[in-house]
Amino acid sequence: MKTLLPTSTAGSLPKPSWLAQPETLWSPWKLEGEELVGGKQDALRLAVEDQRQAGITIVGDGEQTRQHFVTTFVEHLSGVDFEKRETVRIRNRYDASVPTVVGAVSRPNPVFVEDAKFLRAQTDQPIKWTLPGPMTMIDTLYDAHYKSREKLAWEFARILNQEARELEAAGVDIIQFDEPAFNVFFDEANDWGIATLEKAAEGLKCETAVHICYGYGIKANTDWKKTLGSEWRQYEETFPNLQKSRINIISLECHHSHVPMDLIELIRGKKVMIGAIDVATDTVETPEEVADTLRKALQFVDADKLYPSTNCGMAPLSRRVARGKLDALGAGAEIVRQELAA
Repeated sequence: MKTLLPTSTAGSLPKPSWLAQPETLWSPWKLEGEELVGGKQDALRLAVEDQRQAGITIVGDGEQTRQHFVTTFVEHLSGVDFEKRETVRIRNRYDASVPTVVGAVSRPNPVFVEDAKFLRAQTDQPIKWTLPGPMTMIDTLYDAHYKSREKLAWEFARILNQEARELEAAGVDIIQFDEPAFNVFFDEANDWGIATLEKAAEGLKCETAVHICYGYGIKANTDWKKTLGSEWRQYEETFPNLQKSRINIISLECHHSHVPMDLIELIRGKKVMIGAIDVATDTVETPEEVADTLRKALQFVDADKLYPSTNCGMAPLSRRVARGKLDALGAGAEIVRQELAA
C-alpha cells in the first residue's frame, strides 16, 4: 500500500566527524584510499539507519560520498580543471573559488551509479538520488571555453541525462535535480533553464523532481534572505512554466520562510515536496510545527500529491540537530496522516 504523505530529505545530511569536519561545506575528507571508500559506505549506512528510525519514507544517501552537491559531480567530468581556479559570484550573492571549464565537457564514466547501487542494497524502501541541475552547475564554475551560460547548460543537461538513465537502471525511484539558481536568474530559467532541466530528465520512466530552495543555512544565504522583504515571491517567476514542464515533483522551501503558501496554487496538479524543516537554525521543530506547515499546504495541494521534506540540505548542521529534525519530520507527517485517515 502506498504511504500517504511520503517523507524525504532535500538531500544532504551531516557527515560523521571521523569522515569529514562537521558543520562545514566543502569539508576535506579525513580518510584516504580504501579507508575512505569504506568510510563513505559506513556513513551512507548510518544515514539510511537515521532515516529509517525517524520514519522517513523515501530514503536518500545523505550525500555522504560527496564533498559538495555540485563540485563532486563535476570532478568526474573531463574539460574541467580543478587546479585552475577563479573567484566567481555564486547565486549572485557570495564569492567562491571554483574550477574552470577549459575544454569540451564530457562524462568518461558513471559518477554516482555504484553509490546508488550500494544505497539500493541497504533498503527495500523507495530511494531518491540528487543531482545538480544544469543551471546550478554553470553557476558554480568559471567558463573559459564555451563562454555562453546557455551552451554550457545544454552540454551539462546531456551529461546529466546519461547519468540519470544509469541511476534509474540501478534502481533509483526518484531522481531529483537541484536548481537553487532558479530562484535567482528568472529570465534565464524561463528562456532556457527549464528546457535544459527537461533535457536532463529526458526519457526517464522513474519519477523526477526539481528542488528549488533559498540555499543552505550558511551566513551568506541567511544575510541574503534578510534583503528579500516580508514576502518571498521568487517562485512566482518560474512556477507557471514548471507547472507545464514534464518534471513530476517540485520541491520548495516553506517552514520559517516568507514564501506565501498560495504560490503553490501555481503548480496545481504537480506533486509537491513541502519544506517543513528549517535548515537555517539549530532549533529543532516540534512534530506539531511540522504538522501545522503541512496542514497549511494542504489548502493548495491534494493530500495524495504532498511530500513532506526539509527546506534544503542539512550538511552544515550538527548530526544531533539533524537527527532531531528528521524525527520531527517523520512524527509531524504521521500526525497529519492520522488526521486525514480520520
